[in-house]
Amino acid sequence: MLQEFDTIVLATDLPDQKLQTGDIGTIVLVHSQQAGYEVEFTTLLGETVAVISLSPTQLRPVRPYELPHVRTMSSLAA
Repeated sequence: MLQEFDTIVLATDLPDQKLQTGDIGTIVLVHSQQAGYEVEFTTLLGETVAVISLSPTQLRPVRPYELPHVRTMSSLAA
């Protein structure tokens, strides 16, 4: 069961938000009965990239032995 402040992994590309499968975010709000989640994605320096609503199928919990990976964004502007 996912909760507020859990770290999650994006399970689908979201090109309009410049997010890719595997990007890491933090749940900031759980909707009623876990119907969806508000998730914040930030740069490693803490700059917010996006805060978006995701359905349970669009994210997953972090699994044991997963290693974060860094990628560069061209910009934060949409």
